[in-house]
Amino acid sequence: MDEENSPDDTPTEMRLLPWVSDVGKPCYLVGEADGVIAGFADEVEARQLARARAALEEARDTLDEPAAGALALRLALEAAGQALTEVLRVAESRVRRVD
Repeated sequence: MDEENSPDDTPTEMRLLPWVSDVGKPCYLVGEADGVIAGFADEVEARQLARARAALEEARDTLDEPAAGALALRLALEAAGQALTEVLRVAESRVRRVD
């Protein structure tokens, strides 16, 4: 094996992607920090963060409304929970890339 194709040249950095497989398992990107898939993942993360901001604002508005019923509170909490799940995944991915 020549030095150009040595096993040490294999990319070891794995990026946790902001989506899961069809069976709910984490998806990773190996290498390609500035490739098409990485760019798409950046866009997905940006949309997830924007949705989280909107969900937080909606939850606060719902909580500030004294007449908010159980259904409104439940929907706001479900949206906030989903947004928090996505934001935590983005944070985990970014921490791994910084380390």
